[in-house]
Amino acid sequence: MTGEGWRRRTFLATAGAAALGAAAGCSGEPAARPRTAARPRTAARAMRRDRPAAVPERDLPGDPDFWIRSVGPAQAIEGYASQVSVRPGQEFTVHASTTASSFLVSAYRVGWYRGAQARLVWRSGEIRGRRQGEASFASATRTVVTDWKPTLTVTADGWPEGAYLLRLDASNGHQRYVPLIVRSADGAGKTVIVHAPETWQAYNLWGGYDLYQGEDGSYGTRSLEVSFNRPYDEDGADRFMVYERAFVVLAEQTGIPLAYTTGTDLERDPAVLHGATAVYTLGHDEYWTPQRRAAITRARDAGSNVAFLGANTCFRRIRLAPAADGTADRTVICYKTDVGQDPMYAAHPALATTDYRLSPAPDPESSLTGVIYEGYPVDAPYVIRQPDHWLYAGTGVRSGQSFAHLVGVEFDRVNLGYPTPRPIEVLAHSPVVYEGRPDYSDTAYYTTSSGAGVFAPGTMRWVESMMAGHRPHGDGHHISGATGRFVTRVNTNLLLAFARGPAREHYPPPRDNLGTLEGS
Repeated sequence: MTGEGWRRRTFLATAGAAALGAAAGCSGEPAARPRTAARPRTAARAMRRDRPAAVPERDLPGDPDFWIRSVGPAQAIEGYASQVSVRPGQEFTVHASTTASSFLVSAYRVGWYRGAQARLVWRSGEIRGRRQGEASFASATRTVVTDWKPTLTVTADGWPEGAYLLRLDASNGHQRYVPLIVRSADGAGKTVIVHAPETWQAYNLWGGYDLYQGEDGSYGTRSLEVSFNRPYDEDGADRFMVYERAFVVLAEQTGIPLAYTTGTDLERDPAVLHGATAVYTLGHDEYWTPQRRAAITRARDAGSNVAFLGANTCFRRIRLAPAADGTADRTVICYKTDVGQDPMYAAHPALATTDYRLSPAPDPESSLTGVIYEGYPVDAPYVIRQPDHWLYAGTGVRSGQSFAHLVGVEFDRVNLGYPTPRPIEVLAHSPVVYEGRPDYSDTAYYTTSSGAGVFAPGTMRWVESMMAGHRPHGDGHHISGATGRFVTRVNTNLLLAFARGPAREHYPPPRDNLGTLEGS
């Protein structure tokens, strides 16, 4: 992408809003004021809520009080986990800093839960608060990192696999999230959801630096490496809440077998994809290691269906590195336009960190996704091209019908100037105006010789639109509730179809229609 800078990062951070309510058939609004004053009976003993053995996890009663009510000042309460994911039963540490005298930690698992969208799985005792030291700054790579002491050790004993929000509740009335994935060991016969902490971290401006800008707001002072050893900015889980949570809730609502992992885990544990029926990346999943890309490509070529539910997917090539204490995969490296300074540039060009399509080892993402990233910002209607496609079943859409504001803020298209799998069918072909010139956003579907189906909607708003019309994440972009219901139905069709196995064995193959498209 040309002309990038802090403007892009700021625009995307403020553009995020919209993702469940209408989507899963329930409101995304926070419920009545939660019982945040409650404390465990004994401060030193953690409380765990066990699931009744006969009730499926998705149908257990939920706890709609998982919402944050007051973020408060920046230093009121904040923290991070020692790992982005753990296996059930494993230990991790929480590193927290607060101006309050005490706080507690509650672990909420995100899911259907009869529409409540989360379940309280564990709660700590009351913990004495303390303000931890200032962050340090590595000037060579402009990296902000903390050396906070562990505040408590938690064992994920009895925690089902899934996506979690650890909520820090300070006695001063303020709260923050810490996201955590309890990852699966085996995805065989399951739909695997891949979360994107690498991208969350790339846009994390905590401490004044991320991969887009420095403390002075300029692109030229941005970080070249960013660390997981610091809290996330804003409420602590903004990118998960906007771009991922809605789809997790919907997937669990369908009742299909699910497995969970992250992009960082696929780096060292790709076996979770072996035998998977489907693999999903979510609304904004931009930063990929080559090893992760290779793992998902192998899964596709072995018959696992793949869906990329956003835009700008697999755009940046990154590396992961350990923290100073040796903890693996705690640093995300991406030199971007300064790739010539990357130590791998000459020694190992295929590991040099820049856009996948650029030198020194160009490998455009379109060979996997079917579409190629075009740019941002845009705001345009989503226009139906193939209303009879099986993915649109039950939506009642017509050729040429449009859904206002669904295309944005970033967009992809099919572009034969880049490697493109064929045959490929464009299901929606949406005119946009980008940097003053006409262009198109494309929703595309193709299959492979393995039988795998591959789907990409071509818009970053695909997941977040599922909460259209519902607070707190669905009231942006002027997307209508009808649009949210449309996207939810398509995603439901996708989940159920891809869970059956290689899509080409069960559904009509793509009808290559590129020759009939305007602007192709």
